[in-house]
Amino acid sequence: MRGDVRQRLLETAATLFSRNGYNAVSMRDIAKAADANVGSLTYHFGSKANLLREIYETRAAPMNARRLELLGEARRIHDRSERLRAILRAYVVPAFSSSNGGDGGGAEFTRMRAILSAEGNEDARSIIALAFDATSRAFIEAIAECVPGAAPEGLIWRSQFLLGSLYYALINPDRVSRLSDGQVNGHDHEQAIEQIVEASHASFLALAAQVRTQTETA
Repeated sequence: MRGDVRQRLLETAATLFSRNGYNAVSMRDIAKAADANVGSLTYHFGSKANLLREIYETRAAPMNARRLELLGEARRIHDRSERLRAILRAYVVPAFSSSNGGDGGGAEFTRMRAILSAEGNEDARSIIALAFDATSRAFIEAIAECVPGAAPEGLIWRSQFLLGSLYYALINPDRVSRLSDGQVNGHDHEQAIEQIVEASHASFLALAAQVRTQTETA
């Protein structure tokens, strides 16, 4: 039973953080929603920061593993343009996976990451960096191989835009539906994946075109 309580607290905290952010959710809020007492939270995790750290360790590890598995497959593609598209899909797809799918992350976890990143809480910032920076660097390196000669600032900024589009697609899908007057379903994950990948693909290929232009005019 103790293990059940611990898991329930983790799942409840992740749900509340994904809806309301880290700063607005108290230990008492988590305990109440999980039908437990605050003493149970303190016993199992010690602090809210430790609780968040464990959520990341539990969910980031399989997401990172799945991303790196797909990245390894993508890097075997010879054509640079198609390799780039596959790399981008390797990054995006696990973020949309069901949190119960066993392959990491899930939409709820990605929403939580986005909200916590926007809050600027120092505990959350350091936990997110520890969980994802190494994998993000691996993807940036792989993307750079597809656009040789591209300036680092372009690669870094456009990688950041990729993450931003991923976050926003999961945080506010209703806006897509509203602005399209219902013609586009913002909750259609497959369509969201395709649109994010294609937009980022075009963005990174534009860096390659810039390099060619600079080379030709040099």
